[in-house]
Amino acid sequence: MALNIPGLVVMAMFYIVILGTGIWASMRSKKVEKKYTGDGMELTLLAGRNINLLVGIFTLTATWVGGGFILGIAEATYNPTLGAVWALMPVPYVLTFFLGGFFFAKPMRENKYMTMMDPFQKKYGNVLSSALIFPALVADVLWVARTLVSLAGTMRVILELPYVYSIIISSVVAIVYTLLGGLYSVAYTDVIQLILIFVSLWVCVPFLLTNPHSVDISLSAYNQTFQAPWVGTVELNEAGKWFDDFMLLALGGLAYQAFYQRILSSSSYTQAQVTCFASAAFCLVLGIPSVLVGAVAASTDWNTTAYGLPTPYERDQAGSILPIALQFLTPTYVSVIGIGAVAAAVMSSMDSALLSSASLFSSNIYKNIIRKQASDYEMQWVIRISVVVVGLAGTGLTFLDSSVLVFWLVGVDMSYTIMFPQLVCVLFFKVSNGYGVCVGYILGLVMRVLSGEPLIGLPPSIRFPGCRLNKEGKLTQFFPFRTTIMLMSLVSIVLFSWLASIVFTKNLLSDKWDVFDIKRKEAQTAGASDGKLPDTNEDAAAAKTLLRTTSC
Repeated sequence: MALNIPGLVVMAMFYIVILGTGIWASMRSKKVEKKYTGDGMELTLLAGRNINLLVGIFTLTATWVGGGFILGIAEATYNPTLGAVWALMPVPYVLTFFLGGFFFAKPMRENKYMTMMDPFQKKYGNVLSSALIFPALVADVLWVARTLVSLAGTMRVILELPYVYSIIISSVVAIVYTLLGGLYSVAYTDVIQLILIFVSLWVCVPFLLTNPHSVDISLSAYNQTFQAPWVGTVELNEAGKWFDDFMLLALGGLAYQAFYQRILSSSSYTQAQVTCFASAAFCLVLGIPSVLVGAVAASTDWNTTAYGLPTPYERDQAGSILPIALQFLTPTYVSVIGIGAVAAAVMSSMDSALLSSASLFSSNIYKNIIRKQASDYEMQWVIRISVVVVGLAGTGLTFLDSSVLVFWLVGVDMSYTIMFPQLVCVLFFKVSNGYGVCVGYILGLVMRVLSGEPLIGLPPSIRFPGCRLNKEGKLTQFFPFRTTIMLMSLVSIVLFSWLASIVFTKNLLSDKWDVFDIKRKEAQTAGASDGKLPDTNEDAAAAKTLLRTTSC
């Protein structure tokens, strides 16, 4: 088939609008910068902690409603082995935002942190924090990769645009406008992108529901038609896996820097809470069109369409069901509008991942470890270079694997099983220290690898109860093993931190064995709570530097 020229023209217009918005936002940030008296890095990464409420809601929602969100919900709903009950993303995200607003936003804002990793650096020092930053950075790079893969697949189906071109064009546009204005550019382009996502998806829905090749979705919801009912079921022996997937999505998102970048950019704790709660509602609404797309696809007699037989599922193309449905069940101009929604969703997530990883590297590694005396001008260039490097790394990964699920799985798994328990402990458990952190980190990583993963061909060395072949013939853990690993890591951090504290504070072991110097740090903490200043030494100086960097 030839290139879809009208579609390419529309996509070009979309990219021009997004790039134009990014340029306008960067000009706005330059004006604000002239009047701003605080830290220049704070202005770039957190918009001076003064982001508009409505813009904050839009950018947080757009960050979560990415290409994986739109395509993943449609795929799960259409997949005859899953169904809508397995299209979990909108509902767990509501829990993510409510937990974030009620519990996690307050300690992060009260301490005026710059990034999610600041409390780790403040409490554990630079060495351990650097080890913890690594999985967070990897998760962001994988996030970039999976968003680009989802867009490339859609463009290939609807526009007949080669995979390589769609990847490169989208990557360049996102990198450019993120470079121009930091969080200002990302936030204001997110406003345009979220509006486009909402309008485009809902414009497509009536055409899909009334197409002549599909039966009424209410008839196929609970009845066998062309395939299994699209609502799906959760059998008792599958409940553990369903619960595990739910918790993975709900709590894994709380360990992403992109979430805290939006929370910390709010002008107050109350505004941060409102931003979270409003975004939860928007995620629910934006998930409905994708469910309907999957339902229509499951209710379609594909033999009567130009697509023909075998069905998309039988051709192993369930992951591209949204663009396939738009291409073969709606008029051409409607399918082009639909790809605009996917492109907007991808760009809104990709720019967030770029700025998120740039924040972690520039603030927590370069500024706090490599060059503590770096000027604002130098830091601006470090941020820009970080954005380019992460963008290129994520883009490069898309040529190694074209599976959205693989990138999504590895990234979210790392956040949930490794980073989430660490974040909970550093914020809410004063007893946590370096010894517990090491045990929890190693335990979580080793257990997750040994548990296996069928999507990447990794066989399980540890078989939890209920481990068996799934409906597709792949050996799968049906026990909530990820949640179990997360809890094991959490408990081990607290337990071994407490044991280490007892051993050294009670002088059961000599201080020379106290590698992480927890005895002195606990004494400093106690002294600080009594109103005494900490000793003047290297760690205290590093702590003061961090506080200066992360305060307004």
